Amino acid sequence: MSKIKDDTSSIWTSLAKKGVSRRDFIKFCSTMAATLALPSSFVPRIVEALEKKQRPYAVWLEFQDCAGDSESMLRATKPTIAEVVLDVISLEYHETIMAGSGKSAEKALQDVVKNQKGKYIAIVEGAIPTKDGGIYCTIGGKTALDIAKEVCGNAAMSLAVGSCASWGGIASAKPNPTGAVGVGAAVPGITYVNLPGCPMNVENVTATVVHYLTFGSLPALDGEHRPLFAHGKIIHNNCERRAHFDAGQFVRKWGDEGHRLGWCLYEMGCKGPEAHFNCPTIRWNGGTSWPVQAGHPCFACASTNNWDAFGPIYSRLENVPGAGYQTTADKIGATVAAVAAAGVAAHAVIRAAKGTPHKEEKE
Repeated sequence: MSKIKDDTSSIWTSLAKKGVSRRDFIKFCSTMAATLALPSSFVPRIVEALEKKQRPYAVWLEFQDCAGDSESMLRATKPTIAEVVLDVISLEYHETIMAGSGKSAEKALQDVVKNQKGKYIAIVEGAIPTKDGGIYCTIGGKTALDIAKEVCGNAAMSLAVGSCASWGGIASAKPNPTGAVGVGAAVPGITYVNLPGCPMNVENVTATVVHYLTFGSLPALDGEHRPLFAHGKIIHNNCERRAHFDAGQFVRKWGDEGHRLGWCLYEMGCKGPEAHFNCPTIRWNGGTSWPVQAGHPCFACASTNNWDAFGPIYSRLENVPGAGYQTTADKIGATVAAVAAAGVAAHAVIRAAKGTPHKEEKE
């Protein structure tokens, strides 16, 4: 992240200079198409765009956060963090990983805001406090609220990465003492995309940038400003444990036989039936795994107000259609037994009714 210079090289040219092969470049474009839920016929268009488009300037702001989204970015594999920072975007400011500090760091931020007005991408991590004028988070003598208004207000688009930046996250959980909100609420009227998750998945961030470079527009968004390619389907539909849910096979205690066999985590508090995210398909750590595969229930980290709306992490969702968990196996068995008993009794009554006159006739 050096001083801004006039770099006219394209993304592909920059990658090639770093030794990235044409084959790997095409694979990267194919991965982006798959992440964006686009058919393979769009791969040539993505290739063409990245061959011609210059790397967009970007700045990364951190406010009320735990740096978890920065940690997630540092573990990017498709592409790697080096490729993201140096070749896909020109990241000029990120207070956690940049070499500069103090006034020199703030100058790097201001250089982008002033010299690239309306052209750069603002990436925001962490919630923005609004109570008492936003004094609960300040950087360089400025409140996070004022910084967001200036930086996001002059950006081509803003990416709210992680749940805290998207809607306030855990910082906004009741009673929300600092008045924490997401980027869209803090700076109304800006062009922005929410990329929630605790933390966000960096492949969704890269895919959003690639979509913007390829089509010159934001990807299709849902009512929460989340991209549909990442949040258009519920986790439940793509979960590898779904068959166990349908079969009524649930983990009921940590470490029990069902847990060891990979059964459904619904009764342990999994919010997958109501959470929208592409975790099961994109996964984490280079596509290695994701929480449910690892044996922990989903707690809807990418859902708005999940801390308040979904209750405690290990509390079970109610009224979820699809399996007999509200009518337990015992209740189902009792009902079947009752129906069977009623049938036997009815049959006996009918036989008795038919048998009485037959006996009288015989006598």
